[in-house]
Amino acid sequence: MSTPHVVVVMGVAGTGKTTIGRLLAEALGVPYAEGDDFHPPANIAKMSAGTPLQDADRWPWLDAIGAWAHSRTGLGGVVSGSALKRVYRDRLRAGAPGVLFVHLTGDRALVERRMAARQGHFMPTALLDSQFATLEGLGADEAGVAVDVSGTPGETAARAVAALRRLEG
Repeated sequence: MSTPHVVVVMGVAGTGKTTIGRLLAEALGVPYAEGDDFHPPANIAKMSAGTPLQDADRWPWLDAIGAWAHSRTGLGGVVSGSALKRVYRDRLRAGAPGVLFVHLTGDRALVERRMAARQGHFMPTALLDSQFATLEGLGADEAGVAVDVSGTPGETAARAVAALRRLEG
């Protein structure tokens, strides 16, 4: 990409936001920020206990991600964050106009298998249904691309880079 953009890698739990986000940041030559690190401890505790977050829980988290994205305006960066609803993405755009989204998509069975295989993550597979129920894909008027996660992380990241370049040009 010729102009450094801030990219939010979004999608339901288990789609590989962290892995793809890191690979995407490396390919674009910009820093990566882990969206989970912006959650307050109370959010982590709720999710660890299998309790889905409510919108009121998400606002401070989204604002923190938006502030990081804003600080990277003109410099570029990649940050992960589920951003499942349009209203959440609107909140991120309010904090960081011009942010682009990479929506990682995948078959529910594939995502569940990957989620069950990961080690040491606070998000239980029991919350996957609530994630898919909440998910609102990118609207035609939203700056971003959808990228399928089947295949290797390297293949997915390469598809994301190619899609972002097409979006830009």
